[in-house]
Amino acid sequence: MTESLAGRPDQGSVGPEVDAFADTEYREAVVDLLGAIAYGELSAFERLAEDAKLAPSMADKVALSAMAAAEFAHLTPLRERLVELGADPFEAMAPFRRAIDEFHAHTAPSDWYEGLIKAYVGDGLAADFYREIAVYLDSSTRDLINDALADTGHSEFVVERVRTGIAEDPRLGGRLALWGRRLMGEALIQGQRVAAERDAMTALLAGGIDRPGLDLAAIGRMFSRLTERHAARMEELGLDS
Repeated sequence: MTESLAGRPDQGSVGPEVDAFADTEYREAVVDLLGAIAYGELSAFERLAEDAKLAPSMADKVALSAMAAAEFAHLTPLRERLVELGADPFEAMAPFRRAIDEFHAHTAPSDWYEGLIKAYVGDGLAADFYREIAVYLDSSTRDLINDALADTGHSEFVVERVRTGIAEDPRLGGRLALWGRRLMGEALIQGQRVAAERDAMTALLAGGIDRPGLDLAAIGRMFSRLTERHAARMEELGLDS
């Protein structure tokens, strides 16, 4: 969907393939990353299940509940992989609980439409960020992350509901556009906080002798792509970014 509209991570950047996990620092970084994604999936499930209470119809309630179930299903392979790496999944998720919970506390939707925007735009931003990092990982970890972040197939539902709402009340568009921009700002703050607080995550982004990383120019391009994808999603919803 929107990924094709706004470009992809730097081409030619590939993750380590030979004895990747013999590097203790790399293993710790992957455990950190999978822990962050796993807790993100768990909190997304909880939030979507809660937001389903705001649904204006039974059909909408079922659709959002299905989105929540899909998020929870993504959690299982992440937990299994963490166990394979010798990590306790709950301990791996714990360091990210505060940052992610604070993000959701600061961006609690006030109505049905704000919940839909958050599910589509907010979760999309997080997925884009993790996919960018996954480019620098071994192929098995990269595939696991991409599968966990795959579109659950409900994007069309969100786009249709938001566009219909704006058509019925054009004033809604301005409010939701502001909400989308706020989500972008909060998501970037959260991502920077998580990376800065975790040494292993910072080391992963920086790379090493035997594995590529992101220099300042690459980081700049990454954030440009994140911004472009956000704008593409907003446009698809019929909103200004």
